[in-house]
Parts: sequence; structure tokens; C-alpha cells
Amino acid sequence: MDRKKKKALEAKGYKVGSVDEFLGLSKEESEYIELKLALSQALAKRRKQRDLTQVQLAKILDSSQSRIAKMEKGDPTVTLDLLVKSLLAMGATKKNIAKMIALGQIRDVHK
Repeated sequence: MDRKKKKALEAKGYKVGSVDEFLGLSKEESEYIELKLALSQALAKRRKQRDLTQVQLAKILDSSQSRIAKMEKGDPTVTLDLLVKSLLAMGATKKNIAKMIALGQIRDVHK
């Protein structure tokens, strides 16, 4: 947010801060959420690049379409373990996954 907008909001009595501050998240909790979201986005991107539907991916993973949707949206009930196993089942390598984690975002999951 630019300084002008921040000052204008504060002048109107609004508190301006980060999502982490608002939710009271520690640095570790915030990083964990970012990690899960990065892996969730990677799964969705890999599925789309392989021209698979959520139903088709569910069959590959012996799961359900609704579970795949939850995985791709970063649902809190989805574990990191499940995301990593699913990425591996989709052809990601340990190196791909390590790169996703190191970057904290999805760039090119095929390299």
C-alpha cells in the first residue's frame, strides 16, 4: 500500500497493518501457510499443464474430486504430506518440490 493511501486511512481512524498482524500469526505460522499455498498452487498448475480434470487426478491419487479441490485451494484440512505425495504422483521430483519450497512461489515446476 502506498504511503498516501495509508495516511488517508489512518487519518480516518483505520488501523493499517499486515494480515499476519491482524490474525496474530507468528513468523513461523505465516511461513507455514505460505508453504502450503505454494504447494497447493503447484499441484493445480501441474494438473492443468497435464490437461487433467480434478476428477481424473482424483482417480490417479485414489481420492475424490472434492478432496482435489480442497488441496488446490489450500484448505486447512489438507496436510503438507498429502500435497507432497500428490505432487510426486504427478511427476514432480524432489528437486522440483525443493525449488517450490525455496522460492515460496510457483515459477516453473518442470525444471
